[in-house]
Amino acid sequence: MNAITHLQRDKKLKPLIRSLPEVKLKKRKHIHLEMCASIISQQLSIKVAEVINNRFLNLFSTKYPTPDDILKIKTETLRGIGLSNAKAAYLHNVCEFFKTHGVTDASLNKMDDETLIDFLVQIKGIGRWTAEMILIFSMGREDVFAVDDLGIQLSMADLYQLETKPAKQFKEEMKTIAEKWRPYRTYACRYLWAWRNSK
Repeated sequence: MNAITHLQRDKKLKPLIRSLPEVKLKKRKHIHLEMCASIISQQLSIKVAEVINNRFLNLFSTKYPTPDDILKIKTETLRGIGLSNAKAAYLHNVCEFFKTHGVTDASLNKMDDETLIDFLVQIKGIGRWTAEMILIFSMGREDVFAVDDLGIQLSMADLYQLETKPAKQFKEEMKTIAEKWRPYRTYACRYLWAWRNSK
C-alpha cells in the first residue's frame, strides 16, 4: 500500500489530498550544506533566505564546499553576506561537528529517524524542529511528524477542530491523530503545509 492510499483512509485528509498536487519526497546529497541552508533561512522569508544562501555559496570556488572549506571562511566574511554573529557561529558548529565526528551522508542515512534527530541536535544551533526539517526535506524520510511546527499545528487545529490550549493537551491530540498516518507521517505533514499555503 502506498502513502496516498494509506493516508486517504483518514476521512479529513482524503478530500485535502485529492485537491492538491501529489507529494514526492526527495533525497538530497551534501547534508552539511542542507543544514547550513536551513540555519541561514531561519526567521527569514524564502526570498531573502535564497539571496543570502546564494551569496554564501558564491564565497567558494566549488559548487559543493566541504566542511573544511566552510571552516576556513571567517566570521567577518559571513557577517558581510548578511548573517548574524549567531548564524555564522552555527554554520561553523555544523561543519566542526561533521569534521570531528567524520560524518558523511552515508553514515547519516544508516541511522533511524530518532537516532538521527538525537545525533543532530547535539550541534549548537540545531534544535529538534530543524533536525526534523532536514529529515523531511533533505533526507526524504517518510515517517517524521513535526508536532512543534506552527503550520502543522494551525492546519490540524483547523482541519480536526482542535482547541490549541492547553498546549500540552493539544499536542497530545495531534500525536494521537498522527498515529494512524504511520508509516507515512511525512507525507501527511507535506499535504497539511500545502493545504495551508493554498488557502
